[in-house]
Amino acid sequence: MSNTVGGVPSLPRPRPRQVITTLVVVALATAGLVWANAGGDPPPVTTRAQLLTLQSGPDRDEPVRLDTTLYLPETTPAPAVLVAHGFGGTKDSVEQDARELAQRGFVALAWSARGFGRSEGQIGLNDPDYEVTDASRLVDWLAQQPEVVKDGPDDPRVGVTGGSYGGALSLLLAGMDRRVDALAPVITYNDLGQALLPNSAGAPAGTPAGNPYGADGVFKRSWAGIFFAAGTGAAGLANPTSDATEPGTKDDGSGGAGGTGVPAPADEAPGGGRSQAGPVDPCGRFTEAVCRAYDQVARTGVADKATVDLLHRVSPVSVTARITQPTMLVQGEQDTLFGLDQADATARQVSAAGAPVKVVWYTGGHDGGKPGPELRGEIADWFDFHLRGRGANPGTGFEYAVQGALRAQGAPSVRTVSAGAYPGLAGAPGAERRGIELTGREQTAVNPPGGNPASISSMPGLGSVIAGSSRLSGRISVDLPGQAARFASQPMTSQLLIAGATTARLRVASAGGGAPEGAALFAKLYDVGPDGTRTLPGSAVSALRTPPLPADGSAVEVTVALPAVVRPIEADHRVELVVSTTDQAYASSPDAAAYKISLADPALRVPVVPGTRSSSAPPAGPLIGIAVVLGVVALAVVWGVVRRRRADDADPDLADVPLVIEDLSKAYPGGLKAVSDLSFRVERGQVLGLLGPNGAGKTTTLRMLMGLIQPSAGTIRVFGHRIHSGAPVLSRIGSFVEGAGFLPHLSGRANLELYWAATGRPVEKAHFEEALEIAGLGAAVERKVRTYSQGMRQRLAIAQAMLGFPDLMVLDEPTNGLDPPQIHQMREVLRRYAATGRTVVVSSHLLAEVEQTCDHVVVMHRGKLVAAGKVDDIVAGGGEATFRVDNATAAAEALRGVTGVSDVTVDGDLVHADLDGLPRSAAVTVLVRAGVAVEQAGPRRRLEDAFLQLVGEES
Repeated sequence: MSNTVGGVPSLPRPRPRQVITTLVVVALATAGLVWANAGGDPPPVTTRAQLLTLQSGPDRDEPVRLDTTLYLPETTPAPAVLVAHGFGGTKDSVEQDARELAQRGFVALAWSARGFGRSEGQIGLNDPDYEVTDASRLVDWLAQQPEVVKDGPDDPRVGVTGGSYGGALSLLLAGMDRRVDALAPVITYNDLGQALLPNSAGAPAGTPAGNPYGADGVFKRSWAGIFFAAGTGAAGLANPTSDATEPGTKDDGSGGAGGTGVPAPADEAPGGGRSQAGPVDPCGRFTEAVCRAYDQVARTGVADKATVDLLHRVSPVSVTARITQPTMLVQGEQDTLFGLDQADATARQVSAAGAPVKVVWYTGGHDGGKPGPELRGEIADWFDFHLRGRGANPGTGFEYAVQGALRAQGAPSVRTVSAGAYPGLAGAPGAERRGIELTGREQTAVNPPGGNPASISSMPGLGSVIAGSSRLSGRISVDLPGQAARFASQPMTSQLLIAGATTARLRVASAGGGAPEGAALFAKLYDVGPDGTRTLPGSAVSALRTPPLPADGSAVEVTVALPAVVRPIEADHRVELVVSTTDQAYASSPDAAAYKISLADPALRVPVVPGTRSSSAPPAGPLIGIAVVLGVVALAVVWGVVRRRRADDADPDLADVPLVIEDLSKAYPGGLKAVSDLSFRVERGQVLGLLGPNGAGKTTTLRMLMGLIQPSAGTIRVFGHRIHSGAPVLSRIGSFVEGAGFLPHLSGRANLELYWAATGRPVEKAHFEEALEIAGLGAAVERKVRTYSQGMRQRLAIAQAMLGFPDLMVLDEPTNGLDPPQIHQMREVLRRYAATGRTVVVSSHLLAEVEQTCDHVVVMHRGKLVAAGKVDDIVAGGGEATFRVDNATAAAEALRGVTGVSDVTVDGDLVHADLDGLPRSAAVTVLVRAGVAVEQAGPRRRLEDAFLQLVGEES
């Protein structure tokens, strides 16, 4: 971040009586609130683990033991929340979610679904007769617990939440058990058939139950294979000898709902009777119906009627028409498994049933990570209002996150856009549809025999494995030559924010022989930068199967629903529609074929959802907590004003000295002392290098200098004024720390003007032209920053720090990422700035660069000063010198005759000697008197040698 620190206007001096009165009023107003909400630690949570025996199955008479943990809040009775885990997980996977809900005052119940962990039974993929009935029996059990609030006999007040597999269970349970009072499913599916066998041309998401297109879908084999592998390996998670109660938890022995609360016998293995010994069962812990369905579709690539019926039965789409409870749908924008279209379908169906619906799209997903603490807090707020009637009404609006450019630290910027209602719901405004013209001739795309090699659109789960790879994964897409048709737009003239599913109209024909089963194709929409960089938003692709293609080569037209994404297409970027015949994540056709693909309509229909930018952080808690915070802040502000006025005792004798540090120390809790008794002084016109190994205290010193943190002891004075947070003298300091954060679609000059406007200072005081001349950007300052090299960005950052011509400029590693020519240019920039009579402090680890750029250095080690002075004096501290002469032999003889001089060696026209304290000027005099012409004299050591000796780390 590049910024000028300070610029804070002087505050009026408060009168002592006013200060005292204000302190008393604020203290009295907040004391009661602080007392009522005292304690910074999370409320205590008690856990109770049990194996519950439940009566489940189609006739509710089949016993199954489920491994559960009950999380009890500090105060009971309280409403309960069921917390379901994702596929392949156990109750331990949702421990954090359940504990946080208990800390918010809910009774939370987590359990391992049948077939996972230590729970018995076989995996039915949320079968209504098994997993869903299991959850309903857990509601029965909660109704018998004294810690849970009841709405009636056998009717606990209960919500349900879960991610992915657990999210679908939330929906299915709400549709089948009216006792559920609110739900918050996360990154889940609406129709498992459409999710695993999508057909964006035949049946867009939201198709009513019983759609005829399931058998025509294109099999998403990579994700389906991951699912099946997790299920077949689930048996290995079972531990038949483990106790039912987790260590350190309380088991009161109450089973409830047929529960026994006792350990599983050591000779019984969970898993519905499947033996852990002997031949390995290829079905693992799946039911026979699920195993048969996967085997059928994996071998053939298409789903038969039995498979379609099974997937529909275990999907929320089968019950959404019966869900009327308040529903908060959270879906990820980085999700190649369950895309935004799945939540879209659920929102429409549940809203049509009469339920209040809130929809949130966030930047994670199966490829991008679970919801963060802020979003988890929003989910807790949802339950707070709908289960307890507390807090503000979260409403039924729509929020989506817009991920922008990377910040200097590598994390993307994210903003939240809010709309009054989710588009497309009854009575809500729909998304605007904007047309983008595409160009491109008819093209032939070939499907190779066996569908191999295949194009790549995504690597399932990549974003959840590698930090930050949700952005990286969008760059790994590969479309093989000859296998794809491309259609591109003109560059955008302004930013276009896509929010939803874009549609395109295509014309497809067989290039020979026809295709009676239709063509399997894969469509995707790229964001293409001015430099040709192609990014596939969300790594998302739409699979489609066309109607049968006639053998005579005549074309059919299809409307393609591209993946729903949130993506800002910046000015000068283009969009590119690519239609491929293969995709590694899907089962492509094994038959060799060729297709002619063209645009039936040149216009893409792009959804734009108008909204207002809102904070990404939800309210922190009830209004009483906000009042406490405001009261404390007010108290801190008043006290800060008093401290600042008392602290800023200017020293007139130092009014012309840029920087004086005296006895500076900074200690942290735990005994860590980052800086200890540091003292040094910097004069006008100096370029001072702050050196030290990692952990020496350099960054801590700079942060104290800029008023970002307060020292534990000692003082920092800038032009005689003591530094503290908000000190007016900070406006005389410019800083460049941790890289530059510029808006890439603006020119360099526009970035500088926007930054200066944000300071609120007069334009005439910016000195734009002078700063740009010193930075040496030339005409490039009128170009967009996205076109800049790293060196140009660094120079623009220096120019930004120079705005207003601060008298003291503080730079942290300004040459990071620069090549040697760029480092040389940066060196000249700093020298030219210091030549104007101003002062530069540079923290760097490039010792050779500091030696050439700085005239003074301060060397720190373990928080302490070990040396300070001119570079030449520090380097010459060892007494070694080098002379370039016209007669090396005569020079060596002359130096050897001087008392104390030793280690005299000759190297061509160079003579090296250890002067042992003798000034170099005296040695030059000796050489001249001996008739030797001296062309150059200097220290023999490098700054690196002196540095290593000073910090005690020489070899």
